[in-house]
Amino acid sequence: MNVNLLIWRQDGPDQPGRMAPYTVADVSPDMSILEMLDILNEQLTARGERPVEFDSDCREGICGACGLVINGVAHGPRSACTTCELRMRSFRDGETIAIEPWRANGFPIIRDLVVDRSAFDRIITAGGYISVNTGEAPDANSVPIGKVAAELAMDSAACIGCGACVAACPNASASLFTAAKIAQFARLPQGQLERHRRALRMVEQMDAEGFGDCSNHGECEAVCPKAISIETIAIMRREYLRATVKSA
Repeated sequence: MNVNLLIWRQDGPDQPGRMAPYTVADVSPDMSILEMLDILNEQLTARGERPVEFDSDCREGICGACGLVINGVAHGPRSACTTCELRMRSFRDGETIAIEPWRANGFPIIRDLVVDRSAFDRIITAGGYISVNTGEAPDANSVPIGKVAAELAMDSAACIGCGACVAACPNASASLFTAAKIAQFARLPQGQLERHRRALRMVEQMDAEGFGDCSNHGECEAVCPKAISIETIAIMRREYLRATVKSA
């Protein structure tokens, strides 16, 4: 199959950007969209042109590094799917595919399709640590955790921090990401000691990074590659309210 591309090119954070047209021929439908971009970059390099810069790492839908806006949708047209898992069979022969970076004040563009997502790292850091007793590692079953609590915590822990929720939200809110990280530990006994402090600090850091507030559009849930529910945001709001009352 042959595909036409419109790709955002931007030389640096302070440089103007533009959508540049390209064509890639003989693309296998079984290729991922990142593999197709690899072929494009090989062609650009052979012509002496600067290749398109984009993030990727595991290419297995685990790390969250590969996020792109494809035809206006974060991670592309398939639901519960990362960019690296998106196959070219999802597009038609001869189709024009527009590829852009995440767009949010909290994710400044570094170059082309690469954005700075270190704001997420700072939100996690603000959450602090989980207190544990010193000494030998405890037995795995020494802290009983109910099946429901464990499964709900794992649902939240599935977040890979890709930033699709921010890219899709009309307010550029990081609420789904932050909520997943707060809810993950709020549901476990090991996370109780710093529970209130964690909620306060992470929400305050999220606001300090310039992300918008959640207004329940639900776009974050729709594009999340791990299908994390928007109900998680309600948990974050309850945790933040409890922490605010406790600290008053």
